[in-house]
Order: sequence, then C-alpha cells, then structure tokens
Amino acid sequence: MNGADTAWIMVATALVLFMTLPGLALFYGGLVRARNVLSVFMQCFAIACLMSILWLGFGYSIAFGDGNLFWGGTGKMFLYNITPDTLFGTIPEVLFFAFQMTFAIITPALIVGAYVERVSFSFVLFFSSLWMIFVYAPVTHWIWGGGLLSGADGSLFVNGVKDFAGGIVVHETAGIAALVVAIALGPRLKKNVPPHNPGYVMLGAAMLWVGWFGFNGGSQLAADGGAAMAITVTHISAATASLTWALYERIKYGKASLVGLVTGTIAGLASITPASGWVSPIEALLIGAIAGVLCQFMCEIIKNFFKIDDTLDVFAVHGIGGIFGTIMLAVFGYAGWSEQVGSLLIVGVFTITVTYLIVKIVILFCPIRVTEENEYLGLDQSSHGERAYDMTS
Repeated sequence: MNGADTAWIMVATALVLFMTLPGLALFYGGLVRARNVLSVFMQCFAIACLMSILWLGFGYSIAFGDGNLFWGGTGKMFLYNITPDTLFGTIPEVLFFAFQMTFAIITPALIVGAYVERVSFSFVLFFSSLWMIFVYAPVTHWIWGGGLLSGADGSLFVNGVKDFAGGIVVHETAGIAALVVAIALGPRLKKNVPPHNPGYVMLGAAMLWVGWFGFNGGSQLAADGGAAMAITVTHISAATASLTWALYERIKYGKASLVGLVTGTIAGLASITPASGWVSPIEALLIGAIAGVLCQFMCEIIKNFFKIDDTLDVFAVHGIGGIFGTIMLAVFGYAGWSEQVGSLLIVGVFTITVTYLIVKIVILFCPIRVTEENEYLGLDQSSHGERAYDMTS
C-alpha cells in the first residue's frame, strides 16, 4: 500500500460524492420550476442512498469481479473476502470500491435531468436500481474491469478502448438512457419555462467543477504527475467551454446568460473526461473550445428538430460531450479509431436496448408519469407533501 496514493483517493472519493450531493442536486434543482425543486433534491439524494447499497450487494462484483469478458460474476458481492489489507494496486480495495461507488451514484443521477417535473418517484427508484445493475455495471466491467472492450485476452480489441474517467462508461450511457426515458415519458405539459433559480445552477456547477478534479484526477489511482495533469487539463477544458458557450449564445441572442455560461462548464468537463489521462493542456483547450459550441448546438437539435423533451439536456451535454471526447482521443492519435468508434457503437446499442427493456418492465409495476393534475400542482407537493418556499410569508 502507498500512503500518498491512498490519501489522495480518499480525498477524490469525497470530491466525487460532492458532485452529486449537493452539486448535481443544486444544478438540476435550480433549472426546474420552484414547485419541483425539492423533488429533484429528493431524487438525487435517494439515488445516492440506493445505489450505495446496490453497489455493495451486486454492482461492484459485476463490474470488477473475476468473472468473464461479459460480467464480473458474484465473487465480490457484499465485499466477500475483502479486508482492509486487501489491495487494488497500491490502495486498499475497499477504498477502490468506495471510489467507484461514487461513480455508480452519479451516473444514474445524471439521468434525472431528462425526466424531472413529470416522473413518478417510484419509477425513479425502480428504474435507477435496475439500470445501474444491468447497464452501468456491465459496461464498467467491459471497459475498466478487464472485460469485452478492455484489451484483455479474448476481448474484441487487442489494444482496448481508452476511456480514462468515463466518457463512455458514465456520460454516453447516461446520455443515451436519458433520451430513451424522455421519449417514453413524452413532453412536459408546459415546456420552455425559465429556471426558477439561476443562482442554484451556478452554485451546483461550481461544486461539480471542483468535484470533477476528484473524478478525473482520482482515476489515475495514484498521487503522481499523471493525476496532476488530469486535473490541469480538466480545468482548462471547463474554462474554455464556458467561454465559447457564452460567446455562441451572445452571437445568437445578443446576450450571454449565467445559466449558459455554467452549462458550458459542464460540457467542457464531460468532454475532457475520457481524454484527461492523455491529452496536453493545448489539446484540452481545443476540446473545450469545440465542446462549448457543439453541445449547445445539440441542445437545439434535440429539442427543436427531434422534438424530444430531454428536460435539462442530459444527452446534448453529457452524452454528446462524452462521445466527442472519446473520439478526440483518436483524432489526437492516443487511441485507434476502430477501438474508440467501435466501443461507442457497441455500448450505445447495448444501452438503448437494455434501457428500453428496463422501462417496459418497470411500467408493469409502477406508473412512469404522474397525473396531469399532480404535474400542474408540482411534484414537491403532490409526491412529497412539501414546498421549497413559503409563498404566504
């Protein structure tokens, strides 16, 4: 065990959990109407709790067990035979479990942005549970656990796909799943309502930005120069994408908004995630510059051309960002085109198919959408019996 590596991954684990609680909760909560903000907080917090238990029971073993190319098996369920002295590289395996658990929390939590303001709470819990176990955990095994796409003996690609911190594992899977659920739900009764609290959005984005240093820098699994470079390029991409998003918005509408500026931050962070272990600061600058325009353009395409109410643009920002960053590794020569594009296609088809099946199974047992009356009333009151703001005082 290396003490420095262990200390850094402990910090990184806390940072990645900080991304979901409270970062993502505030970011998403500020973007919805005032009558739905607590429901977003509730969904993010409940997912964090539930995914933690399921990761302990099943997810970690499926993702990182010693099974076969397709799944890790059941040998590490409930951390069986893993003690404080069991190592994963130079850190305790129980710490690696905890670090990866925070990824298993934020990935289904990202999908929340696609279905806010109209989804039933029971569907959120049931769907997220099955999705983490049957989509996220297997894909994690394929890429990070020595599975189908990793380059291990017998895998599809000799050299394996390169995905440093989750361009495919986290952002592509969450983005595509978000589209599937948004299509199944149908649009909100009232769309194009401005965010109720842009200040929450900015605070949440700032927390996500800080937490992302653990997300990308921690994926080095060591306290070394590679982790330092990953943090540096992460910051550069986020900063650049923020500015190009705001500039593009200013050119189109004559004004640059706070919500646009910080959404650009998230686009830059998602785009650099798969590449952060290899690219230089100049290459990160280019990735961020393109991401700020590309992801904003895709927001318009999804909403206006395809008419899909992916409420908070999960696919356009996270899905497209992760896919773009994964491809840029091939553009810059750090990975093969066949590995990067082939893995994106395989994971994309798998995610669409299994997510669709999960939705169809879940709606047999619970409603996917609240009633029109409850949607107008707001999910805070109708689903949870609470209000975020006292309108009478």
